[in-house]
Formats: sequence, structure tokens, C-alpha cells
Amino acid sequence: MNNTPNIQNAFFKPDETALAERFLENGYVILPVEDKAALEKIKSALGAVISKNLGVSQPGDVAALLDNIADHVSVDDLNELRLGVIAGLNSLSWLRAEYFNLVRSTLQNLVGNELAMQRRINLSIQLPHDDSSLLPVHADVWSGDSPFEVVVWLPLVDCHSTKSMYLLPPGPNAEIQKNIVKFKGKSAEDLFTTIQEDVDFLEIKFGEVLVFSQNLLHGNRVNQETGTRWSMNCRFKSLFSPYADKKLGEFFEPITLRAATRLGLDYEMPKGLDV
Repeated sequence: MNNTPNIQNAFFKPDETALAERFLENGYVILPVEDKAALEKIKSALGAVISKNLGVSQPGDVAALLDNIADHVSVDDLNELRLGVIAGLNSLSWLRAEYFNLVRSTLQNLVGNELAMQRRINLSIQLPHDDSSLLPVHADVWSGDSPFEVVVWLPLVDCHSTKSMYLLPPGPNAEIQKNIVKFKGKSAEDLFTTIQEDVDFLEIKFGEVLVFSQNLLHGNRVNQETGTRWSMNCRFKSLFSPYADKKLGEFFEPITLRAATRLGLDYEMPKGLDV
């Protein structure tokens, strides 16, 4: 598909075409968030929810609390905190709309203007030197996700090197997929060993957001940095593109249904009309 001349370029503005080409070439884009107020609102709410779960006073410096959360919680108690924070954040009626506002125009460009959004936003916490929170190398599309989905990955602290996630670029990813049968019966670590020279650990600062195709192999490694990695992630797809195991109404929910589509879905042909 990428080798086919894109005759639709005339329908896009130059900046839209440039962004789409970056995404197709790399499998991802990293951009400044489009709504800084929404980001600060999410960060402030995160600090409040964490404080409530830990039973401590709400911090004046949320960033310091996030980076140094290991001072407040052990590895054994980390998942309980993560689940409590996820529940607290997702109970906020405004969360998903504000999360969408971080990347509204980017998603409309790359995915479509009639979108379905994951019903619950996920949260990852990775303490320094903690091997219990690893996400082994994988492609979501291999386990029930649609190839039409993108992931919006939001760092809540500056992320780099092993404090971040890695992606396998499209070229090496295509080669691995052609030969994936060779890894049947082997472990995810065997697969990572094969691709580790090709993966890119993404550098993403707080205030930026990553949109990537989950058709690419990705994951994380043990965080060897001094601070804790906090990130949120949520999937989006074009409302009318094919679904896989994760269905509309179960995992996804329509968020930007347009007026003409609403009229079309509600329309019933008059009975007895000979057409």
C-alpha cells in the first residue's frame, strides 16, 4: 500500500500530508499535546488520586511525587496502588474527553473524524530496577486487537532509555512477521534478543504524546534509571473500520459520531415503498 501513489494528497493540507507520511514511515509520531490545560488537569487529578490511595496529603509538586513514588510504595504493593489509581481516574466523568483533547486534530488526521475510543484508560507504573512490571515484546494485533487501531501513549514524567518503551521500526517489524513461525515454542525473551539491535527506545518528555501503531512489536525493559516511569495509554480507531476481539460497545465506545451518520443510522425506509 505504501508503494501506491497517493492520489488523495490533493485533498489534504501540506501539514496533514507531512504528518501522515511520518506516521507511515516510522509507525509512530511524537508531538506536543494539543491542549496543555487538559494535560495539567489530568496530572493534578492523578496527584489527588495517588494521595488518596496512599493516605497522604496532596503534594504541591506532583512531578516529584511521581518520580519518587518508590519512597511511598514497595514493589509488592505497587499493583494494588496502580489498580486503585486506574479506578479513581476512570471514575472522573471528564477524563476521556480531556484525554482525547490532547490529540484531537492528530487523530482526526491519522485515524478519522468518526472515532471509537477505549472505554477505560490504562496506567503503567515502572519503579526503578523492578522486574515485576515488565511488558514483554508483543504486537497487540496478535492478541485480539484490530490492525486499524492506534495507541495514544501519554508520559506523565520525562521518559527516555529504559524509563521509556521501545518500538521495532516498520522495516525490521515486517521481516520478523514474515519469519515469526521460527519463534514458535520460543519465549518472548528469545524474540527480543533477536530484535534488540533494531528497536528504538523512545525519548518522550512530559508535555508530549506518542501515537503509534500497535501492529509494531513493542514493550519495555527493566527501568535502569533513577526515577519511576508513569504513563497512560488508550486505543482509538475509526468507528466503521473492522473490529477484532475487542468489540464496539464492549471495549470501544463511539465518541465523535457525526450528524449525517446519526441520521443515516436512525433512518428507516418507508414500508410499502417499491424501490
